[in-house]
Amino acid sequence: MSKVVVLGANSFSGQDFVDLLLDDPAYTVVGVSRSPERSSLALRYKLRKDLSKYRYHALDMNRDMGKILSMLDEEKPDAIVNFAAQSEVAPSWDHPEHWFQTNTVALSYLVNHLRKQKYLKRYVHISSPEAYGTCVGRVTEESPLNPSTPYAASKAAADYLLKTYAKQYGFPLLTVRATNVYGARQQLFKIIPRSAIYVKLGRTIELHGGGRAVKSYIHIRDVSHGEKAILERGRVGELYHISPDEGVAVRDVVGTICARLGKRFEDATRTVDERPGQDAAYVIDAAKIRAELGWKQTISLDEGLGEVVQWVNDYWPEIQSQTLEYRHAA
Repeated sequence: MSKVVVLGANSFSGQDFVDLLLDDPAYTVVGVSRSPERSSLALRYKLRKDLSKYRYHALDMNRDMGKILSMLDEEKPDAIVNFAAQSEVAPSWDHPEHWFQTNTVALSYLVNHLRKQKYLKRYVHISSPEAYGTCVGRVTEESPLNPSTPYAASKAAADYLLKTYAKQYGFPLLTVRATNVYGARQQLFKIIPRSAIYVKLGRTIELHGGGRAVKSYIHIRDVSHGEKAILERGRVGELYHISPDEGVAVRDVVGTICARLGKRFEDATRTVDERPGQDAAYVIDAAKIRAELGWKQTISLDEGLGEVVQWVNDYWPEIQSQTLEYRHAA
């Protein structure tokens, strides 16, 4: 049985990956995030009756690194999958130092310790296609980085840092860049769940730039399957994209949600100014993971959006008690 430590286990992507690993009897899982565990509203694995193969530690990468490193040395995991990051774009302009502290500086402490340990066989790092800037044409794993926000720059810096450790010390790095992940249990302020919630509340959905930016929305479970394939069979030292075949405008996604809830798009939305540094498109090529690891998208956008609407309906009393705004934590 393999032991995997998941950093950022309370994040949207992290919790789904934990849940997927727990489906497999080959794994025991140790989760780490800075916040206490939450309910099944946000954590899919909380629906499980048996969590005997899972342990959780509330530890902060910035404040508790010593404890995290001690825990890792005690657990001696075969693999680490790192989702932990500051990941919002717009607020990164206000406190860029916080994004670099979490995404780059804290990471440097972690990797410099891990490269000296003998127990680690694979380290899967969750990067972001935002490091490419606007994705025009065919963007492959070989495309140059061109970040356009502090968040994207901090992730690009992290990727360069990790590559140096892989090059100089043989650090067992695998890197993932997935496009616009969505699904049930996503943070409520994100455009897809927020649109469903606003329609139910009768509030107006603000679309930056009219929602014309093109995104490559991909369901969280498809991404988790791709990450698991990379963890198990990816070539150490390689970068893999996880993405659907084509992009879709934000306004069209919101329009689908409105239709599912019986609301006219024109009545539910209004256009506001575009955000600084907003890239026009995120469409990246995922041919490599399809060819090498046999990964493919299995959940259509329409099916996935229906799942989100159902989740909002099922958890509506609890959702109404939550904040719908982004809350920044340094």
